[in-house]
Amino acid sequence: MPWQSPISPGISWYETTVDARPEYAPLDGSTTTDVAIVGGGFTGLQAAYTLARKGVGVVLIDAHRFGDGASGRNGGQLGTGQRAEPAELEAQLGFERSKALFDLAENAKRYILDFARERDLDIEYMPGQLNVCHKKSYEKDYREAPAIAERYGYEHVSFMDQAETRERVGSSFYLFGLRDTGTGHIHPMKLVVGIASAASAAGAVLHEQTPALKIARSDGKAVITTSRGTIRADRALIACNGHIGDLEPQTAARVMPIRSFIGATPVLDAFPSIIPGGESIADSRFVVRYFRKSRDGRLLFGGREAYTADNPRDISRHIRRQIAEIYPELGEIDIAHAWGGSVGITLPRQPFVREVMPGITSIGGFSGHGVMLSNYCGKLYAEEATGGSRELDHLKALKIPSFPGGPRFRSPLLFLALTWYALRDKL
Repeated sequence: MPWQSPISPGISWYETTVDARPEYAPLDGSTTTDVAIVGGGFTGLQAAYTLARKGVGVVLIDAHRFGDGASGRNGGQLGTGQRAEPAELEAQLGFERSKALFDLAENAKRYILDFARERDLDIEYMPGQLNVCHKKSYEKDYREAPAIAERYGYEHVSFMDQAETRERVGSSFYLFGLRDTGTGHIHPMKLVVGIASAASAAGAVLHEQTPALKIARSDGKAVITTSRGTIRADRALIACNGHIGDLEPQTAARVMPIRSFIGATPVLDAFPSIIPGGESIADSRFVVRYFRKSRDGRLLFGGREAYTADNPRDISRHIRRQIAEIYPELGEIDIAHAWGGSVGITLPRQPFVREVMPGITSIGGFSGHGVMLSNYCGKLYAEEATGGSRELDHLKALKIPSFPGGPRFRSPLLFLALTWYALRDKL
């Protein structure tokens, strides 16, 4: 039987298509190490791998199985740049800082593909992404995007008119769009499994099923308390993202979990006109819809009309309705797998990277753009911790405010805001 995550609803198609998902024993007793990591997603595992390769002692714990969170259950799209568009960041930060953030994201993209290639990991990479638009009023921004991308040294973006958009999407639902030939999409669970295996082989000590109950600074050490023992370390990384809970208040105030849901259809052999080029697709809604074909020809479709902290009783019904809006011919399609998970978002849609206590760093809040950024941030944390690259400083410098409302009202206020944006998407 496939593993059923206790924190994320549904069994994902990803989980059923990995050849093996090794288990790592829970922590058994107290220990000391150089660096302790809480969170076994992309960020934590990449940090553990890079540290171990440099000969640094590292112990990583996760409350559940590696990949139960967003890293193993996401849409698999790499994207380009940061979650916020270059023009938006440039208006806020100026060209130099915006360009540095764009370059960091491009480095992140290359790092994932190089990591997989060098270790002969089949992460099912498929090239191409389409960003498609449902509102005529956005056309000016879309037409200007290729020139902006070229100014940032990126020459892979082109504008698609309605005819080209219809042909490449296989639907007349969208009005125009952008084609990006410099990125693509992957099978995220295969990458999670591959990083964990590489980290363990490099000497990192990995523990699943070991929740962190408290993290503090004591006698010059980071001290992580669990029900199975205590970890004392010179430094610590909190890499919990949307699953931070009440473990660390600065992170919890700035990284908010929201639910997103994905459905996988059977193989679409009878519908060759749907995404014939095999690209991934994201649309212009604030409450974004994201979809793509898997390598074997299934439609993987993600989105939700309004995000709440709960789970729908029937994920398939919600996903099928959205699929039918774009592809009416799939209105009665079977949903072979349906699942969900928590995405960690911040108010400005920019990552949260901060030293929350002396020697204790927290990283998260990738806001739906984390497949490449979370991996690379783990690597950059490890390099900084060992006296190497300071590239992570570009993200540390971002000002990430707290969500309004405090612990009691944050979730209700976010629900109201996202419901409003979902309604605005329909206007």
